[in-house]
Amino acid sequence: MDCFGIYTLANDVVFDQLVALLNSIEVNVSPDIPICIIPYDDRLDLVRQEVNARKNVILFDNWEVIQRWEEFAHQVWAAPSSKKENKLSRSSWYKSHLQRKFVVFEGIFDKFVFYDSDSLAMKPVNNLIHKLETYDFVFDDWEHLKDKPVAALDISVIEQTGLYTEADIYSQLHCSSFFGSKRGLFTIKEIEVMKERLITDREVEWINGWWDDAFLFNYMTLRCDRPLFNFTLSPNGEERTGNCANADPFVNINNVLYNQDGLKPIHRIHYMSYSSRDFARLCQGEDINICYRDEFLYYRFLKQPEQRPKQLKQPSMLTKTNIFFHKTMNKLQRTFR
Repeated sequence: MDCFGIYTLANDVVFDQLVALLNSIEVNVSPDIPICIIPYDDRLDLVRQEVNARKNVILFDNWEVIQRWEEFAHQVWAAPSSKKENKLSRSSWYKSHLQRKFVVFEGIFDKFVFYDSDSLAMKPVNNLIHKLETYDFVFDDWEHLKDKPVAALDISVIEQTGLYTEADIYSQLHCSSFFGSKRGLFTIKEIEVMKERLITDREVEWINGWWDDAFLFNYMTLRCDRPLFNFTLSPNGEERTGNCANADPFVNINNVLYNQDGLKPIHRIHYMSYSSRDFARLCQGEDINICYRDEFLYYRFLKQPEQRPKQLKQPSMLTKTNIFFHKTMNKLQRTFR
């Protein structure tokens, strides 16, 4: 029988989110499925403590594989491209380590599902596992509805090659915050071929952005020509749901969220657009405006209910000023780096 497991990517900076995710998986997915945490960087003291306290959680420690994927991404983003001529177009995670999530393709599980750490799992993944019998990649997102200027791939450029039509490309678009797949789909040889196409053949121009793991992943899944399934394109309407905390309406039933339209079960809620600092401050008792924050706090302190803030307090004016200052400085640094 194939070994199935769960991956996520984390460090101490997202510790509160990691704990909430692990607790939600244990309650809503399964307490028995093994979980492997991929280190985002070397800040792992709290993560290691959490790993040691849980029976089914381990830390990915094959640094040769991590380095290989880091170098692949770095070389791709260093290639000449018109997409990065304007420095203002640099993504907010410029020079991040998000591409480390690709080590899943050389990891320890034959089949797997990956959750971004800023997520909460809401239901078992039996249907995803079943889809992996037919498909090599399984997603659950609405990236295929994005307009051309903000899509992961430059559809007009790709169409000019004659290899894919606009319809072909749009049906393949996806994000990288949640996906199921299999080990071994991208071998070292295949990655070298892909790197040659991206850099030498300038197919990096197919990617509609710069230093974005999701955009690079879209190129990889399109170019490898393997079967892909997205639940949001399923002919079964029960499988089409929302997933974003700041965009989709959900209903809470016993601390499990359901799609408001039809009360359909969702795979996960994704707290995209909120910073790890926001969650840290929330967990320290600050009244931070995060959608579905009560659900997050429930899972964050599921095993330590006595540590959950009894009452959320408004941050002081000094704190608000400092937060605004740091956000402004971070934005300026990213812009002019």
